[in-house]
Amino acid sequence: MAETMTFRAHLWATLTLGLPLVGSQLGQLLIHATDTLMLGRYGVAELAAQAVAASVIVVLIVFGSGFAWAVMPMAAAAAESGDDVQVRRVTRMGLWASMGFTAVVIPVFLIVPDLFGRLGQTPEVSALADRYFSIALWGLVPALVVMLLRSYLSALERTRMVLWVTLAAAAVNAGLNWLLIFGHLGAPELGIVGAAIASVVCNVVAALALALYARLSQPQHQIFVRIWKPDWSALLAVFRLGWPIALTSLAEVALFAASSVMMGWIGTQALAAHGIALQLATATFMVQLGLGQAATVRAGQAYGRRDIARLRKVGQAAMTLSALAAAASVLLFVCLPGPMIGLFLSPHDPQRSAIIAIGSSFLAAAALFQVADSAQVIATGLLRGVQDTKWPMIYAAVSYWAVAAPVAYLLGLKAGWGGVGIWVGLALGLFLAAGFMMHRFWFRAVPAMDRGPEAGLV
Repeated sequence: MAETMTFRAHLWATLTLGLPLVGSQLGQLLIHATDTLMLGRYGVAELAAQAVAASVIVVLIVFGSGFAWAVMPMAAAAAESGDDVQVRRVTRMGLWASMGFTAVVIPVFLIVPDLFGRLGQTPEVSALADRYFSIALWGLVPALVVMLLRSYLSALERTRMVLWVTLAAAAVNAGLNWLLIFGHLGAPELGIVGAAIASVVCNVVAALALALYARLSQPQHQIFVRIWKPDWSALLAVFRLGWPIALTSLAEVALFAASSVMMGWIGTQALAAHGIALQLATATFMVQLGLGQAATVRAGQAYGRRDIARLRKVGQAAMTLSALAAAASVLLFVCLPGPMIGLFLSPHDPQRSAIIAIGSSFLAAAALFQVADSAQVIATGLLRGVQDTKWPMIYAAVSYWAVAAPVAYLLGLKAGWGGVGIWVGLALGLFLAAGFMMHRFWFRAVPAMDRGPEAGLV
C-alpha cells in the first residue's frame, strides 16, 4: 500500500505516539532525579555517592535493555502485518533474553569487593556508594521487565498506560524516599540506603502494573502463557537484533558513567555538581529518547509495509520534532543554569554556591551538544525501526570510546580544564556519532529499502 499521509499528518502521528513515551521517559528519570534531589538535601557525600553508584546501575539497565528494545521494531513490524503469533514469540523471548542477562550480571557484581574504591573514589564516597549499589542492583530484574513491557506496548501504540504507570512508580519512589531517607512518620532514618530500597520497590510496582495491563488489554497475544517454554528460533532472532543495540547503548551510557568516575578524581564538589548537571542533561535526552522510540515504532511499521515513501516522511517528521525540542533545551541551559542546579541543593548547604558555579559551567558545555545528541538519538531510533543495528554499534564505539573518552580525559585531567574539559569531550563524541548515524539512515538504510528487501544493507 503506497503512502497517502501528508507531512503534517506524520508530524501529528509522531507527536501523538511520542508524547506519552516522552512523559514515561521523564517519569523514569524522575525516579532517579528524586533520589538526587532528596539526597542533595541530606548530604553532599551521599549525593556524590549516589551519582557515581546510580551511573553504574543505569549502565547495567541500559545494557540489559538491548533485547527489550529489539522487541519494539520486531513487534511493530509483525503487528503491522497482522501476525499476532510473531508478536507473542518475540516478546516472550525478549523477556527470556533480558532475564538471562540479569542471571549473569547480578552475581558478578555482588562478589566484587570495594567496587567504587577500585574506581578511585574517596573512602567516604566509596563506602556510601557500595551500600547503595548492593541494594539497588536487585532492582535490575524488575527494571528490565518494565523495559520489555514498555517496548511491547509501545510497538502496539499502547503508550498512555506506560506513562501513567511510570508516573505512579515515581510517586511511590518519592514517598518512600521521604520516609526512609529522612525517617519521617516514625520510619527509620536510613539515608542513602533508604533511597536504594525505594528505587527497588518502585520498579517492582511498575513491573507488576504493566504485566497486569498487558495481560488484560492484549489477550490475543497471551505473552505470559507457557512463558517457561523456549522458542529457540525467536530467541536467536531477538538476540541477533538485540546485542548490537545493547552494545550501542552501553557505549554511550558507559561514557557518561566514566565521566562521573573521572569527575570523582577531580573532587567531591565537582562530582556533586556533575551529578546534578547530568540529571538535567539526561532530562532533555529523555525527551529525545521518547521521540526516538516513536520513530522506531513508526519506522518499523513502514518497514513491515515495505513503504519507502512513508519511511522518508517518518524520518523527516521525527527529526523536525527533535530539532524543536533541542532548541528549547539550549535556551534553558543557557538562560537558567543557576536556578535549575539550586533546586537540588539545600539552601543552607555551605557548599551550595561553589556547586552551583561549577554546575553552571557544565550546563554551558551541555548546551553545545543538544543538537548533536538529538540528531543521533533520532537517527538511531529510525535505524532500529528498519532493523539496522550493527553499524550503529560500530559508530557508537568509535565516537564515544576512540574519541570522546580520550579527549575528555586529556582535556579534563591532563590539560587542566577540569570538569568543563570532560564535558567538552562528551560533546565531541556526540557530534561525531550524530554525523555517522544520520549518514547511515539517509544514504544507506533508505536507499536499500528503496531497492527492495532483497538488496540488504551494506
